[in-house]
Amino acid sequence: MLYKEFEGMKLSEMGVGTYLGELDEDTDRRYYETIKLAVEKGINVVDTAINYRYMKSERVVGKVLKDVGREKVIVSTKGGYIPYDVESGEDPKEYFEKNFVRTGIINLSEMTPQGHYLGREFINWCFNKSLENMQTEYIDVYFLHNPEEQLLYVDREKFNEKIGECFELLEEKVQEGKLRYYGLATWHGFRLTPASRQYLNLPELVEIAKSVAGDNNHFKFIQLPYNLGMPEAFTLKNQKVNGKELSTLEASQELGIYTYISATIYQGNVIGRVPQSLKAFFGLDNDVHVAIQFVRSTPGVGTFLIGMSRKEHLLENLKVLEIPPVERDKFLKLFK
Repeated sequence: MLYKEFEGMKLSEMGVGTYLGELDEDTDRRYYETIKLAVEKGINVVDTAINYRYMKSERVVGKVLKDVGREKVIVSTKGGYIPYDVESGEDPKEYFEKNFVRTGIINLSEMTPQGHYLGREFINWCFNKSLENMQTEYIDVYFLHNPEEQLLYVDREKFNEKIGECFELLEEKVQEGKLRYYGLATWHGFRLTPASRQYLNLPELVEIAKSVAGDNNHFKFIQLPYNLGMPEAFTLKNQKVNGKELSTLEASQELGIYTYISATIYQGNVIGRVPQSLKAFFGLDNDVHVAIQFVRSTPGVGTFLIGMSRKEHLLENLKVLEIPPVERDKFLKLFK
């Protein structure tokens, strides 16, 4: 297992994601066993979100933290989508009305049709609920979840204002000892051209963080998809830093931002689709192993996440980590 050093932390190159799965107890048990085994095998990054499996994923993570020791795991979670607590037993509409509408936490005119919301009081509610769900006193990395969705409904000036409002809240959480770092977990934003409506400008976001908390701000992480079928994070020069046109991965390195990669194996969609030439290039026969080796060998990648709720999948995925990543010069030949 390789570890990446960043801001005094050592993060495992592979992390466990907790997005998919049924809402039954069997899925909870499998996630618990898989994450616990992952920690025993040296993985120390676990990623979740308040809306994953209607809060059940966070609660499973909490049980693991309690049993393995909180200090052994670097936990990230996210807020941005209106959550529902499936274990509350309440009607979802009533849960929404009671917790968000009647309390004034949400202004319905600012909620997107997809149930996304970006506002200080809402993110504060989600943050505190995540602490409760995971039975922890602090979160290592808190992500604003797919904030670019807001750009379909508000102009960029209003969007930046909302981001600054949330950054201010998260800086306060840092000062209270409840948070270490924060960032943005995105799907589209960092993979688009600057002309696109949902495009996210990384240097601009860094400047917003600086305006809130100066050079010692805690905006240090981003999460974005990158895989064999979605290579834009590495190939698209869509960020401008110090006069240089850079990809998001390059810009992150330049700006001191650590990257989490989501959709490493594209939720299994790589299986049966990897060409023989790529297998030969990496010297691997297994489609998933090729997909992982491609991502982990990419310059600028921090920790790559794979959703795993079965121990056998974890053990299979770990096999590729027994060999080193492809050297930079050889890897770059893929793109020539």
